[in-house]
Formats: sequence, C-alpha cells, structure tokens
Amino acid sequence: MTATLEVEEQTDRVVVHLARPEVRNAINHQMVSELHAVCDLLEARPRVLLLAGKGGHFAAGADIAQLLERRRDDALRGINSSLFDRIHRLPMPVIGLLDGYALGGGAELAYACDFRVATPRVRLGNPEPGLGILAAAGATWRLKELVGEAVAKEVLLAGRVLTAEEALNVRLVNEIAEPDVLLDAGHRWADRIVSQAGLAVRLTKAAFHAPRDAHPYIDDLTQAVLFDTDEKQARMTAFLERNKK
Repeated sequence: MTATLEVEEQTDRVVVHLARPEVRNAINHQMVSELHAVCDLLEARPRVLLLAGKGGHFAAGADIAQLLERRRDDALRGINSSLFDRIHRLPMPVIGLLDGYALGGGAELAYACDFRVATPRVRLGNPEPGLGILAAAGATWRLKELVGEAVAKEVLLAGRVLTAEEALNVRLVNEIAEPDVLLDAGHRWADRIVSQAGLAVRLTKAAFHAPRDAHPYIDDLTQAVLFDTDEKQARMTAFLERNKK
C-alpha cells in the first residue's frame, strides 16, 4: 500500500488499484510518481498488469486543483502523457478494469491499456475542452486509433460521454462485467495471456506497436529470437505429440 495506490504482486501478474476514492481516484502528482514506480517494477520483471480503481470509479480525471496551478512549462514536461505512454509500452499487456467514471485523464489512462473490461455503469469521455484545455495525454491520437475518427471527434470535440454498451459496440472495451466480478473478469484475461509463451507475448506486443516502416524487419528479427528458444521447441514438440494421439 502506497499513499495513492494498492499494489498486489503475484508470480505472473501485478494488481494495482488507484486508491483515492474520496476524490474518485483523481490523478495527482503523487499518483503519477507511484505509477512510475509500478512501471519500474514491471520493466525490471515483466508481468501482466491489472489496473483498477477503488470506490466504484476508475479515475474521474486529473486533479483539477493541481491542473489549475499548472502553466506552460508544466504542460511541456508531459506529466501525464509521459506516464501513460510508459504504461502503454510496458513489456507485458496491461488490462484496465473500468468502473464508474473514466473521464479526462482517467479515460486517457484507460486508452493506454491493451485490454479494457468495463462495468455497465462506466462512463468514458474527455470533457477537457469544457475546462478550457485539451485532452493532451494521448486521447487526441490514441482514441482515433482505437475507435476511428468519427467517434473520436464526438468524444473530443463535442463532449460525448460513452456508456459501457456504446464503448463495447465500438470495441473500446473488450468485455462488460458486473462490478462484483470485474476483477475476476480481469484475471480471466490475464490467465489467457500468461498461458501463452511469455517471451512470444512480449515480442508480439513490441512488434505490434513498432512503426509501420519497421516492418517486416522487426517481425523477422523477433521471430529469429523466438525460433532459438527452448520454449518454442517444447511447445511445438508437445503440439506434435498431441496430434499423434
């Protein structure tokens, strides 16, 4: 337990709860710092990350009291955008478990995850222009990649807030689960991921997010690494043995 997070380490995954329920898990400087420490942990020992919120909400956004005091140089430091990009680039997949509000910076944190499971009461959106700013921590480009230009513009320019069903329909979320089984649903996704060869998952994620002009070289290079692993030999041998029966 840290000041703003609850962290549970397991052998093949780490479960992190944003833990500022009194302010709907608003993302402040301390939480940013502690999430960077989680990234340190997962970069040193890659595992699946399950990211959720306490108190019936994922994150209602950045801490407005702190945002009010930020000026040009703070924006140029990319306080939230650099953190969310780091989370997006973690070696193993990140599963966002969304409940209640996932707005503003909370939505952008959700967009940075590889998978998203939502409860029926989720509300996803970016109301930043209503506060005189823009969604500058990844939404202006990441949301378009996830849902397409038309829906992204509705959210970013017209203030549309998506329900869980609407988010599922545009595949912004992968599954809807009731609040009392949200964590269980996340663990099922994690189980599916960790049943694969760990290095193959890591290199597939790296290749997936590589720039277009890095392909096909990056695919050939990562495949060359995997072709010489003991796990590839063992898994393919087991596959052939099963097919003989």
